[in-house]
Amino acid sequence: MFVLDFFRTYGRKLTASSLQAVQIRTSMSRSGVENSQCAILFPGQGAQYIGMGKDLYSNYPSARKVFEEADDVLGLNLTKLVFEGQQKDLTQTQNAQPAILTTSVAILQVLESEFGFDVSSACAYALGHSLGEYTALVATKSLSLRDAIKLRLRGEAMANTVSQLGTKTAMVALIVREDNLNKLQASINEISSTLPEGESVELANINSSSQAVISGTGKAVDYASRVLQSQRIAARALELPVSAPFHCKLMRPAADIMQKAMSDIKFEKPIVDVISNVTANPIQSVSEIPSLLVRQVTATVQWHKSINYCKENGINNYILFGPARVLANLLKKDYPLDFIRLYLKDIIVNLTNDINIYVHLIGLLLPLKIFNPI
Repeated sequence: MFVLDFFRTYGRKLTASSLQAVQIRTSMSRSGVENSQCAILFPGQGAQYIGMGKDLYSNYPSARKVFEEADDVLGLNLTKLVFEGQQKDLTQTQNAQPAILTTSVAILQVLESEFGFDVSSACAYALGHSLGEYTALVATKSLSLRDAIKLRLRGEAMANTVSQLGTKTAMVALIVREDNLNKLQASINEISSTLPEGESVELANINSSSQAVISGTGKAVDYASRVLQSQRIAARALELPVSAPFHCKLMRPAADIMQKAMSDIKFEKPIVDVISNVTANPIQSVSEIPSLLVRQVTATVQWHKSINYCKENGINNYILFGPARVLANLLKKDYPLDFIRLYLKDIIVNLTNDINIYVHLIGLLLPLKIFNPI
């Protein structure tokens, strides 16, 4: 009975005939599920791959409608590129960004329209990493899908900015040694002060207690990586396969273009709090959304602080939408006991080890693991 009660809470279209081989190793109360709240998370660029969302498109009209709307707004066949194109073309910033946003929204639409998932009742916060912040605004009814897709120019502006720089750029992920995160910014500031004119390096992302990303000109990023490792602040450094130095001052021309574009975009009050990448706090008013999105282009993504804000406000239950599990891996490393659900492509993956419930969901027989967060 518990199994059916759970899916009456989270999905109106699952029936007893949908459930297969139910195995319950421990008990929990229905009230614990109903009263729990979660944060929903959306990925940014780098999550893309050919074929993402194709099964959803084939099986669910709600997903198909999302992809068709994206094609219509863009005036090109984004769907064909995502499903049948070349990875090198999909990875281009101006293609990757609308593709990831579209796929993430399609996954959410399927869960809302087919299984009765409701963001306003189930979630306390919505967060998106970089580009994912736009998806979070769509999910919370603050930004229309059509307007979000129009902001493909964000990717185009970034790509054009890089082509006009006339110098090699880079982004490097750092594995930060334990308890050294607080030293990282000061060390980067010190390194920056010694660089010759025309070279720059900045802290682009703080993703977790042990991972950060630096961004800037190629030589400066390489030099900073070596210094941070010699200072034993960073244990390892890995250059990222990206086409632009995101979230640093080199992206200022792109930010200026975005600022002009924002005047044509209408925002509404989010139905749940959206946590800003820039401030790591909930957005306070509709009027500040455009300026925060513009600032985000050149500012550090405060992802670690954003997750900490959720933790400080009692969240230990996360739902991740999108075509990759990077954000889940970051969460799981810092908070191994938290409950994390991944909605990837056309399946649900769970990273906790409490109750195994096997359900036939979205065309696949797969494990769904649930626990009582109370």
